[in-house]
Amino acid sequence: MLPNRADDRRRRGWAGVPPDERRAERRARLLDAAYELLGSEGWDRTTVRAVCQRAQLNPRYFYESFADLDALVVAVYDRIVEDMAASVVRAQAEAPPGVRAQTRAAIDSIVRFVDDDRRRGRVLYVEALGSEALNRRRIETGHRLVEAIARDAAARAETPAVEQLSRVGASMLVGGFGELLAAWLDGRIELDRDELVEDATALFLAVGAATATLATRRTTPTS
Repeated sequence: MLPNRADDRRRRGWAGVPPDERRAERRARLLDAAYELLGSEGWDRTTVRAVCQRAQLNPRYFYESFADLDALVVAVYDRIVEDMAASVVRAQAEAPPGVRAQTRAAIDSIVRFVDDDRRRGRVLYVEALGSEALNRRRIETGHRLVEAIARDAAARAETPAVEQLSRVGASMLVGGFGELLAAWLDGRIELDRDELVEDATALFLAVGAATATLATRRTTPTS
């Protein structure tokens, strides 16, 4: 059998590299491979064998970092969410103050994030529905986002906060925006990127205003 030159080069490249760094690099390669498969070929084509082949790693290294395929794809999902959250934080830091400017900056950042690399949107909004583990993580992530939006709305409210109403509005925004992005990426909504951002911003602000109005009605004593 002829020697595997790629393996020889990798073995020479590991010389002097601490074991922890080797494991971290192998884990990153597995994440990258799974991301490429999930985002390009889908959940059905994402297997342990396919991931290892794409990462050019022996299958034994898979279980060095992940208990099973579910653990790997959830880690891929989490990495995308973390990157998206970081992009939103940067966008809002650069945007002017004010509810509209901050809301638009967040929405624009998310739309650009999933549009610039369509694999991200596929993992977040399409393939997440095909895997039980990914769908659980999607739901958990949505719940956390709802709580964050509800807390922010309560903190900015000029009237006494109505906790349940804040969650109702936040749930509509989170769930509706995810469906909107999935439909837009799939071509079922024909808007250019700027139009989508403007429309979504207007709808976010409208839901926020409606929630505040309902809160005022419920906290204002009737004569």
